Amino acid sequence: MKLVVFNEEYSERPTHFRIGGMIAEDVIADLTPSVLPLGLTSSEILRCYDLETDFVTPAAEALANTGQLQTFHIDEVFLASPIPRPGKVICIGLNYRNHAIESGMDIPTSPIIFSKFVTSVIGYGEEIVIPQGSEQTDFEAELAVIIGRRAKHVSAADAMDYVFGYTNCNDVSARDFQFADGQWQRGKSCDTFAPLGPYAVTKDEIADPHDLSIKFRLNGETMQDSTTAELIFRIPELIEFLSRSITLEPGDIIATGTPPGVGFARKLPVYLKDGDVCEVEIEGLGVLTNPVTGAN
Repeated sequence: MKLVVFNEEYSERPTHFRIGGMIAEDVIADLTPSVLPLGLTSSEILRCYDLETDFVTPAAEALANTGQLQTFHIDEVFLASPIPRPGKVICIGLNYRNHAIESGMDIPTSPIIFSKFVTSVIGYGEEIVIPQGSEQTDFEAELAVIIGRRAKHVSAADAMDYVFGYTNCNDVSARDFQFADGQWQRGKSCDTFAPLGPYAVTKDEIADPHDLSIKFRLNGETMQDSTTAELIFRIPELIEFLSRSITLEPGDIIATGTPPGVGFARKLPVYLKDGDVCEVEIEGLGVLTNPVTGAN
């Protein structure tokens, strides 16, 4: 099942959302009335991703009888991030061997962890805003894992039971901030620096998340082209490692790292600029498209 979070009209700071299922490439069936007819708050959206509340079963039953559901063409609505305000966005650094090499860094022997603030999160079609003072804003295509059950001290053997599904992520990074600070938080957490979407795909639709094509295109030109088979630390290992010290909760995001081809590591560096269009495409997860605009 492919779940989208949407509004009938664009709002810069929406307080309520609708949740729907993709029943065709460009058609959304509204599942909101089966949850709360007036629309869902951010915290209520998070509950839809909690496997313990089992939103998936009634949603699937409703989608099997779409004649009773209101439908929208995708061009008629504004798509938010499939999780508009996740509790945590946890990112894994240097998790593809060739990306570590192109970055001039040692191959990690344990996962490198950093985070993004929730104000980084945007959805399909929303603008990535280059922050004031940055001339080296970069792109990173990543597979994002959506947690579906509270996880603490989870073993790798059981870890996939705690996964709700997956979505595309662009780990946008202000390299000049990142390298000047000597650590990654500010450079990774600028507003709009965590595009997610266009939808969340339940894990039953992805046979093997470690065997997916992953691509990034800038203005139609392919800049990254790899496979999640190249991940150093796979999803079960990451969940085990994180849950030793961090309680993972439904709707939390784990961005699993980016393959080689990022802008700063190229012989002639390529950075995002006003008017660019970014596309992240991971097999089975659709295409996440975001335009780029200059600093406000």
